[in-house]
Amino acid sequence: MLSENLFSRERIRWFSIMALVMMVIMLAAPLFAQTTTAPAPPTSAPAAVNYATPTWLSHGDTAWQLIAATIVGMQSIPGLAILYGGVVKKKWAVNSAFMVFYAFSAVLIAWLLWAYNMGFGPQWTVFLGHPTPVASMLDELNQAIVPGPNPASPFATAAFPMAAMVYFQFVFAAITLILIAGSLFGRMSFVAWMLFVPLWLTFSYTVGAFTLWGGGWLAQWGVIDYSGGYVIHLAAGASAFTAAAIIGPRLPQDRSNFKANNILMVLAGAGMVWLGWNGFNGGDPYSANADAAVAVLNTNVATAAALLVWMLCDYAKYGKPSVLGAVNGMIAGLVAITPSAGVCNGYGALIVGLCAGTIPWFTMNVLGSKLAIFKKVDDCLGVVHTHGVAGLTGGLLVGLLATTQGESAFACVNTNGGLFYGGGIHQLQLQLWGAFFIIALNVIVTAVILYVIKIFVPLRMSDAMLKIGDHAVHGEEAYGLAEDDYSDSDPAAAGHAASVSV
Repeated sequence: MLSENLFSRERIRWFSIMALVMMVIMLAAPLFAQTTTAPAPPTSAPAAVNYATPTWLSHGDTAWQLIAATIVGMQSIPGLAILYGGVVKKKWAVNSAFMVFYAFSAVLIAWLLWAYNMGFGPQWTVFLGHPTPVASMLDELNQAIVPGPNPASPFATAAFPMAAMVYFQFVFAAITLILIAGSLFGRMSFVAWMLFVPLWLTFSYTVGAFTLWGGGWLAQWGVIDYSGGYVIHLAAGASAFTAAAIIGPRLPQDRSNFKANNILMVLAGAGMVWLGWNGFNGGDPYSANADAAVAVLNTNVATAAALLVWMLCDYAKYGKPSVLGAVNGMIAGLVAITPSAGVCNGYGALIVGLCAGTIPWFTMNVLGSKLAIFKKVDDCLGVVHTHGVAGLTGGLLVGLLATTQGESAFACVNTNGGLFYGGGIHQLQLQLWGAFFIIALNVIVTAVILYVIKIFVPLRMSDAMLKIGDHAVHGEEAYGLAEDDYSDSDPAAAGHAASVSV
């Protein structure tokens, strides 16, 4: 019965429509690129460039940018896939990990064909760049074009090829959607997820990226988001909480008993996420320079402080130092330092870590059990706390802790420093406006996307599938022992395990 429902004519029909729509979008993007009137970047490659040894190429910068991009990519696969696969209930391990791999793949294709230039290309509207591909050989070989906040001179160049720039920004886009997945485990339809990923990337992520990193109006104002506290983490937290509210909660028995199935896997994945953040923040100066080193050191200082503070808070409230709590503290520290990693000093990083270990802990462990909205909305992994609240906290702390030297090193619009360094409240006001825009954007766009998807396919799996888990969705199980999770249904309903030919 279950397999008949899973492969019913209606499901196949909607899957075919979805696949057709995706193919049309992918094929139309290059055609649209030929009809746009996007201004040419200011540094077109000469006809006789020696692409083997171009004069603008820095081997050190290129190597660091590729390494940074790769280790950020490893935060997602395998890092978050391992973490998610271990932190969820055993019957959802495969589905949770595979949501990561799907998002990583789908984002890359969309990024190449239209989304990169929507976030980082020549301006098309006040919120977006032109939706054109970056797939030709010249696109990839030419010197990287880096958008900036000065309208009179909106582009600069980096000492590495455009291919490195595109890939580096891709891994940021991919991990944002993967973070959103953390709030939706244990109930979201995989077909709905397949549709949500490219749509949210196109209509939400690219807007935030363009306005803050692509030379848009928030960047021109001087809002500082060093490496994604707003563009990635605040956006993920707001979108995740909105999506969790619209899709609805897990089954009551799953929500009340959702113990991690493998804490050692969680720690292994968390370790990859932590060290991968060296590329996350260290790669954003677009150069192997002094500010990149500052960002890496500050990232680790804040993360260590946040982990220890969160652990102590757990100890004070629950009487035991929770491993999963410490991982939450680690993540909150990584997130909170991201907006200021290269513009604050070591003392500022310690303050960020202290705040990251207490404020998100308080919203998760105290307000989470008292406020009705947190009790009603089933945010599976607490993404709104560890990414939304932590990202907001870190973003606002930029207005207090940014140093004049750090802002100058990162070529910020405003170099007067934060409140604690003589700059007054101007930067804090800018950070508040930036946060408000990112939250409003992602709440509205996420809701619209999900309600549109709901017209075509269900957002949730059926209750029968929810009771069984991975085998009902994918025909596969994490450990081959998934019958242990079928406490609420007949184990025979799972059917026989899928066979694999090698």
